[in-house]
Amino acid sequence: MASDVVIETRALSKTYRDFWGRAKVRALKSLDLEIRQGEIFGLLGPNGSGKTTTMKLLLGLLFPTSGQALVFGRDASDVRKNERIGYLPEETYLYKFLTAEETLDFYGRLFDIPPQTRKERIDQLISEVGLDWARRRQLKEYSKGMTRRIGIAQARINDPDLILLDELNSGLDPIGVREMKDMILALKEAGKTVVMCSHLLADVQDICDRIAILHQGELKELGRVESLLRVADETQFRVRGMSQACQDEVQAVIARHEHELVEMTNPVSTLEDLFLSIVRDSEARPGRRARVETAEQSESVN
Repeated sequence: MASDVVIETRALSKTYRDFWGRAKVRALKSLDLEIRQGEIFGLLGPNGSGKTTTMKLLLGLLFPTSGQALVFGRDASDVRKNERIGYLPEETYLYKFLTAEETLDFYGRLFDIPPQTRKERIDQLISEVGLDWARRRQLKEYSKGMTRRIGIAQARINDPDLILLDELNSGLDPIGVREMKDMILALKEAGKTVVMCSHLLADVQDICDRIAILHQGELKELGRVESLLRVADETQFRVRGMSQACQDEVQAVIARHEHELVEMTNPVSTLEDLFLSIVRDSEARPGRRARVETAEQSESVN
């Protein structure tokens, strides 16, 4: 396992069985992934595509039917790795009778964080998620968006190197969504690795370095966001101060008119268009799988 690879899955598969041990649902089929240090990685897919199952396998909450998941070079079943992980589940399960301060203090004690360090981190995190004004209110009085905010603070109480976020922006208003995006980008700047599941494709498109799209438990697409969204057979021009005469001409005339060519690249579609296209193609061709990108290929694109 390369030193900068935080997560690696090797033919990772999970089959849920019924009471009699018969295969009921193949939730994940031979997933091969590498996620590197400092990446913001998006895990996308329709409901039932295997996203949450993948996260639970990485956390060691589920055991694979076959294959292997490695986190920080350790098998995912090794609980020692969890000291370096923060996790926000899709549904936030917190003690409703505790305040924000008490909640973070409780989880800080579980990680055996010294009292003074714990107090400093609690103050910092409550401020970062914008809940200073409600820090002493019981969580039963919180809205869903406020609960998500304290949930992300709880996921960071141990200053983790890897943060797993399942539907982070659920229940947040547009301002809260923007604040969470900025927070995730700040985590990346600090060298943290973030893996996030989301149904809000525009949010993922804004901040993720790479994405994987799952459908019916299979990896259907994997790569850098800008590469996947680039429309290869079209070219667009962005020109500043273009005159009406120049608008009727082509690139060669732009130079003659002494306009500034700001950009000439392939146009980019949206992540929503890519996502829907992959899901429809997967339904039409259920056997097709994504080509896994090697570290060398990814670096050559960059």
